[in-house]
Amino acid sequence: MRIKKNTLITGTIILTITGLGSRLIGFFYRIFLSRLFGEENMGIYQLIGPVMALVFSLSAAGLQNAISKFVAGETATHDYKASLRILLVGFAFSLILSLGCLFGVYHFSDFIAAYLLFEPRCAPLLRIAALSFPFASVHSCVNGYFYGIRKTAVPAATQLTEQIFRVGSVYLIASWCLQQGKEPTITVAAAGLAIGELSSMLLALPAAYLHFIKKAYPAGRLPSGTLYRKAAGASKTQLIRVYGRLSRQIIGFAAPLSANRLCLNLLQAIEAACIPAKLQVYGHSVSDSLSVYGVLTGMALPLIYFPGTLTNSVSVLLMPAISEADAVNNQNAIRRAVRKCLGYCLLLGCVCCVGFLVLGKTVGIMLYNSEMAGHFIIILSFMCPFLYLNTTLTSILHGLGKTSYSFFLSLTGLMLRLVFVFQAIPLYGIKGYLAGMLLSQLYTTVCCLVPLRQYLLP
Repeated sequence: MRIKKNTLITGTIILTITGLGSRLIGFFYRIFLSRLFGEENMGIYQLIGPVMALVFSLSAAGLQNAISKFVAGETATHDYKASLRILLVGFAFSLILSLGCLFGVYHFSDFIAAYLLFEPRCAPLLRIAALSFPFASVHSCVNGYFYGIRKTAVPAATQLTEQIFRVGSVYLIASWCLQQGKEPTITVAAAGLAIGELSSMLLALPAAYLHFIKKAYPAGRLPSGTLYRKAAGASKTQLIRVYGRLSRQIIGFAAPLSANRLCLNLLQAIEAACIPAKLQVYGHSVSDSLSVYGVLTGMALPLIYFPGTLTNSVSVLLMPAISEADAVNNQNAIRRAVRKCLGYCLLLGCVCCVGFLVLGKTVGIMLYNSEMAGHFIIILSFMCPFLYLNTTLTSILHGLGKTSYSFFLSLTGLMLRLVFVFQAIPLYGIKGYLAGMLLSQLYTTVCCLVPLRQYLLP
């Protein structure tokens, strides 16, 4: 138990440091983009985010979790050959799905931009960003494997690499355009997405190869073909049965998770596409509505989410720890985890709430040169205590096996926000949507605490 606790703490520290570094890079990257391309173009760029999330949900998210789960089951036996087979099966499915998504988004980008996102100028961004789908699927599967064996160094390194190459490539391309007397367009940011994902894949694959060389095949190379069958001690027919069984297990576990995330991300895509449209109903022009959306999602919200790096890191490794404690009926461990998470997350949220409330206007002008961003930061500050708390509470619910309940909360919280998008924005503008965000987070917090009340009472 002490070793597992130390692994959790070490992994959390690594993910936290990496997350902070990645968030810092991304934070200054947003400032750079906003100053280079302006508020309206930021709004156009932010519109493709839900499409990217939909593709990730379909092609990688569920499979990453499935790889992590089944590989974790092999860590006790140190059967790295079996873990390799799990990774290969998950990788095959993920790559096939991502290639299908690449083809679909690339060829139907005009339709998606005009009729689903209500902004035809998103089409070239979608075509460029679609090139990143296969790269993202590869390194997501590799990350899932290393999460499963509780080795967070490789996922942390790929995360930082992706951010560094994304930001660096955009800066270099934009600088070259300016030197040539050309005006860089927002498509440069989409190109940065593809370059960043490619770089993380190029790091993840060699890391996985070297890992298996060391652990599973210390003779010096990964076998293939007949040699692999001899090394595995199995005939061709037996291997087909093994891979068939693994395929059924992985798909059986990944499909419901992918369907749940796909449903949630579909609603988020509807939400993102409708906010600028409803702002136009309120009275904004097309340009102003995109500017408001860009400032909210590209400037204010990333700053509000930034302190959540710590809670995100804890939640990644908290779920398996809670699951293990629940499996052996260690109620005291679960009670301590729930109470500590509640206390620390509320403390973090309250401190950030006061800080954003007092300094929001100054920060908005100083960082983004935008009074609107400062105004949004002040309003969103009241969401901080609930936002950071919900991340860890949801992870605890997953560890206790209450995934269906967690999905229900996410679904109903999104639907609550959609009600405000369709009903409040046309009457009150963006303030109506901000009120919906606050109520949604409050609703999620209360509903998360209901099944955990037994761990809170003395």
